Amino acid sequence: MKIIVFDLGGTLMQYVGMPYSWVDFYYQGFDAIIQKYDCNVSKDEVEKSIHILKDFNPRVNYREIEYSAEHIFFNVLKHWHIDVPITNCIETFWSGLRLSAEIYADTIEVLQALKEKGYIIATLTDLPNAMPDEVFKRDISELITYFDYYVSSSVAGYRKTHIKGLQLISDKYRVPITELVLVGDEEKDRKTASNANCKFVHIQRNETSNGSISNLYELLDILT
Repeated sequence: MKIIVFDLGGTLMQYVGMPYSWVDFYYQGFDAIIQKYDCNVSKDEVEKSIHILKDFNPRVNYREIEYSAEHIFFNVLKHWHIDVPITNCIETFWSGLRLSAEIYADTIEVLQALKEKGYIIATLTDLPNAMPDEVFKRDISELITYFDYYVSSSVAGYRKTHIKGLQLISDKYRVPITELVLVGDEEKDRKTASNANCKFVHIQRNETSNGSISNLYELLDILT
């Protein structure tokens, strides 16, 4: 059984124009909540929320344990004392960021080719801080049908470099975790593969280095 596991952000897709850390965009999301629900919230209270959300951000404070969006936003917004369901606030926050997801030009063609070659395609992706699965899946709806098994940090309960996500894939298909192939663009992807003692393929779309590939077509050459 041939199983290939893809990271998503920076590997198969990207959010256009978004930096490594999204902290600078938090105010835009909170402002959307304030405007939609006419919240009487001071600038200091918004700044406190930004600070709390920043503290949860694993790009700022590394963590492997994953927290649900509901848990994070409960802590982020409780001092606002507003009578708005947390789920509504979450949806409004992410809508307010006006994210634009772009699927890389080679992604679908290569996923189709792998399917034709008999590969099982799984994902292992860390969700953006406090983003629910349903929001992320909506943004990558064009890709979902190509995945045999979707595993996010929310599904696994852990973020990379923890191997729990890979273990879920290994268990589902009853293959040793060492037989998986993980494709990713970050050092945490490499460390995750190393922790699981499985093969890692490093993709660097904007630069090249020894041992990495610059596009997914090169992945086909490696696997065949």
